[in-house]
Amino acid sequence: MSKIIISPSILSSDFANLGRDIREIEKSGADWVHVDVMDGHFVPNITIGVPVVKSIRKVTKLPLDVHLMIDNPQNFIKPFAESGADIITFHYEAVERSDVIELAHYIKSFDLKAGLSIKPDTNPEEILEYVGYFDMILVMTVEPGFGGQQFIGKCAQKLPLIREFAEDDLILQVDGGINRETARVCTKLGANSLVAGSYIFNAENISDAISSLR
Repeated sequence: MSKIIISPSILSSDFANLGRDIREIEKSGADWVHVDVMDGHFVPNITIGVPVVKSIRKVTKLPLDVHLMIDNPQNFIKPFAESGADIITFHYEAVERSDVIELAHYIKSFDLKAGLSIKPDTNPEEILEYVGYFDMILVMTVEPGFGGQQFIGKCAQKLPLIREFAEDDLILQVDGGINRETARVCTKLGANSLVAGSYIFNAENISDAISSLR
């Protein structure tokens, strides 16, 4: 497997010093910046919107990995694309099945990578027919909405099935409760991108924390 892509989630950063924290992960070896967008409807929390992503774009050259945990994601793809996103991932559970492929094409029309995410209770067999239309599949290993949750091991068992049906270049990402130990579990099962928030931003040495996930 190619290099593991580490995408620190700024949900766990110090928002009063967001630019500083992003520069810190950049110099510490992060590959992407993971941006959790929550609307208070699809998940029980409200976080970052388009203006913040636009501001982040000014302080880093790292790809912005924007994870839309929102209802009606089709309404926000263009604004986030124009704000500087490089990857936009939406939730399978937030849209009609008939719209999944169309949204993948819509994201790619902005010359971005398209991602599809599934929540812990979603059977991976439901999305196998769509995998080939996406650059990335994101498997949630916690219930989306809050950082610092405990890893749900059974969710990682979805990874081998998705990997089996995927092209070799698919990015298979995992988000939720990722640390040194759970990272090993996920990469052995086929993940090649890891999202980690509190494990990285609460570490005494951010560079060491990022390295430990690979």
